[in-house]
Amino acid sequence: MAKTTKAKKASPSPKVLILMGSDSDLPIMEEVSKVFDGFGIPYEMTVSSAHRTPERTLKIAGGAAERGIKIIIAGAGAAAHLAGFIASQTTLPVIGIPIDATPMRGLDALLATVQMPGGVPVATMAIGKAGAKNAGLFASEILALSDKRLANKLVLDRQAQAAKVEEKAKKLDDARQ
Repeated sequence: MAKTTKAKKASPSPKVLILMGSDSDLPIMEEVSKVFDGFGIPYEMTVSSAHRTPERTLKIAGGAAERGIKIIIAGAGAAAHLAGFIASQTTLPVIGIPIDATPMRGLDALLATVQMPGGVPVATMAIGKAGAKNAGLFASEILALSDKRLANKLVLDRQAQAAKVEEKAKKLDDARQ
């Protein structure tokens, strides 16, 4: 059984479950945990495969809401059925992250994640690290709907991003003069 990793958190109950189909996905999925660590959002992270450990995956997904989980983020490569498999077992929001794990450079994972039948939604992010970071931010925005402290942190984060762009633009302008 894969180890569950918990972030440092203020409350004893994780709000988000991060799943990956293989431990080889960890370098991508750590981008999600970096976002949560930065905002102080408690989470769990583990490995479970829709194909190799379906019973484990069913148990994790089926019991997530009872454990206080509000959102599930699933990253997988190749056939990438993990997010859809989980979404079929819960009404919690599921965010899928396609992983570049095959010669198709993640396109197979993207299509498998985004092409869900009507009635079983999965929010699908971009392939790889950018998608993982955005999954963390999107989940944070969902949680911020009922958490003003988190909503304020998100506003400050956007302002910091804008300030970095302005700073880079100024450096470029100054270098060209």
